[in-house]
Amino acid sequence: MAKLYYRFGQMNASKSIQLLTVAHNYEEQGKKVTLFTPAIDARFGRGRIASRVGIAKDATIVEEGTNLYDVVQTEHPDCVLVDEVQFLGAHHVRQLSRVVDELNIPVIMYGLLKDYRNQFFEGSEAAVLWADQIEEIKTICADPDCNRKATMILKLKDGKPVYQGEQIEVGGNELYRSVCRRHYFNPNLDGLM
Repeated sequence: MAKLYYRFGQMNASKSIQLLTVAHNYEEQGKKVTLFTPAIDARFGRGRIASRVGIAKDATIVEEGTNLYDVVQTEHPDCVLVDEVQFLGAHHVRQLSRVVDELNIPVIMYGLLKDYRNQFFEGSEAAVLWADQIEEIKTICADPDCNRKATMILKLKDGKPVYQGEQIEVGGNELYRSVCRRHYFNPNLDGLM
């Protein structure tokens, strides 16, 4: 029986490399995988899922009006993998749940849980609500003197923490750090820069 999985973690927790590993494992067994990535995330090129370790694959770009169910029904894959699910709409996550329920194809969604303001993204909230199984991919605080689990994302602009503003500003280590709660509220700016 197929399931809808949500694997979430902070930035730099290895989500994309895990997705790419799952895709490789399916393809190595001669099975077909459909990959989705949101249009808004073009850090490595539009329609490209990439890991910081240098591995990448092409993926179907998800726009606001993309019907993921229709794409999957046309392609008939053995598995569906979704990168950066937090940037998708709730309607997209609902379409993925239909893929599982009606087409009996497993779907694994990867992404962040919360933004830098400590609020859910629309896609991550829908993933939490509708997933059959939720798994955390853990990483440690970016502060070099801390070994706590990272549970929050700290946004830094011009060397200062930012806690207000637009929810989405796509970026990497130049903009965000995964930190524990203690360093979210009291960042060691010298250690995080």
